[in-house]
Amino acid sequence: MPLSSYRMQRIYLAATMNYGLGSDDPEELAYYKKIRKEIVDMKKDPIKKGIPFNWNNPEEGYK
Repeated sequence: MPLSSYRMQRIYLAATMNYGLGSDDPEELAYYKKIRKEIVDMKKDPIKKGIPFNWNNPEEGYK
């Protein structure tokens, strides 16, 4: 049986707030682990903000 949207929201909140799930349902655990993995992967990726600037050659920063 697929997870209800209410249950998915509760699992998402628990995962994003780093709370434990408190359930042994394999479907809920799989969804929780998927969300946690996505969060960890997002933290690993560097955030690119603004315009890249090169002091030596300013024209390279605008490409």
